[in-house]
Amino acid sequence: MRGTIVVFRKEIYSIFASPIFYAASFIFFVVAGYFFYSNALYFSILSFQATRDPFLSERLNLTNMVVTPFFGDLSIILLLMLPLITMRLYSEERRSGTIELLFTYPLSDVGTLLGKYLATLLVLVIMVAGTLPYMALLESFASLDWGIVFSGYVGIFLLGAGFIALGIFTSALTENQIVAAVLSFGALLLFWALVWAKSYLGPLGGRIVELISIVTHLEPFTKGLVDTRHVAYYLVFTFFWLFMTIQFLKTRYWRG
Repeated sequence: MRGTIVVFRKEIYSIFASPIFYAASFIFFVVAGYFFYSNALYFSILSFQATRDPFLSERLNLTNMVVTPFFGDLSIILLLMLPLITMRLYSEERRSGTIELLFTYPLSDVGTLLGKYLATLLVLVIMVAGTLPYMALLESFASLDWGIVFSGYVGIFLLGAGFIALGIFTSALTENQIVAAVLSFGALLLFWALVWAKSYLGPLGGRIVELISIVTHLEPFTKGLVDTRHVAYYLVFTFFWLFMTIQFLKTRYWRG
């Protein structure tokens, strides 16, 4: 546990000292703010139109038209941004040669991995928590369903945790940060896009890709449903890629 804390502190310092973090965070907040503004503006326009159309006023729902789409937008932004955060975790250590020094410390591979993972997870929490003022702004104009807001953030956190786990794995594969980021983005995009082939694979195949696709498990959270099946999927996804990272790191003993 002590080793995990040491690595955690080291990674936190490295992340916050890196311009990549600030660039990725800036882009994240700008794009997230743009999507939020667009959703809110569209709802506002419809609200004005609804004053002359009773049928439209009955269909207006702030949560369904602003909050739920916003969480979907956040998931896309994280798909693009998190590979930039995770790409350096092991690849930079390999490139600079410090990974060999890290392996000589009295730290277990699991402890080292957990330290890096928890540090990146904290970055995810900071970035996502930065969007809470958007919800507070909505609440100042209308009554929000905070149960749906809470479940949406739970889903985004679990989704991001899975993204980070896969990103750490790809970072361990190569000493080139750009290659690590491209591998991470490509793999995540594949898990994202699997569900698009659902209609071509028949009932059984469609069900399988629906279960594997990472984005289909987020939708219930954005609607206020915290289902243990979807929570279990993200936990399994996360632990699988962390396990694969550990197994790859262990190959150094026979690769020499």
